[in-house]
Amino acid sequence: MANDTDLIKLYSARILGLAADMPRTARLAAPDATAKRRSPLCGSTVTVDVALSDGVITDYGQDVKACALGQASAAIVGANIVGLTPAEVKKGRDQLYAMLKEGGDVPGAPFGDFEVLEPARDYKNRHASIMLAFDATLEALSQVASSNCA
Repeated sequence: MANDTDLIKLYSARILGLAADMPRTARLAAPDATAKRRSPLCGSTVTVDVALSDGVITDYGQDVKACALGQASAAIVGANIVGLTPAEVKKGRDQLYAMLKEGGDVPGAPFGDFEVLEPARDYKNRHASIMLAFDATLEALSQVASSNCA
């Protein structure tokens, strides 16, 4: 069981700084897809808009209503997502999942800033909130892929 000192360490100044300075918080006027994900455990929600061209994310917007950990995660995703392919986004998501759930390494570039959330491994009830930005993004990207196949 975590004690108060552990929780204070978890909510480090760097995490709070990321949460306070989240990029790409404006929703897109004409996204190619929009997806909203909610964590049933804590009620955190993330809504993302994506625009793609030639298989690359060209614009991204997000509306984040989450705890500081979910906000920090969304800040990292938002700062690095434009210019990536869906496969690169999925790889980052899978690496973050492995870091949190399986003791894996910190995600590789461009998502190395997730090292700040390594202490959250011990707080399983926070994992869903941390994963929301990636999960909503992948859902939106799958919508684009589905509409392109129709």
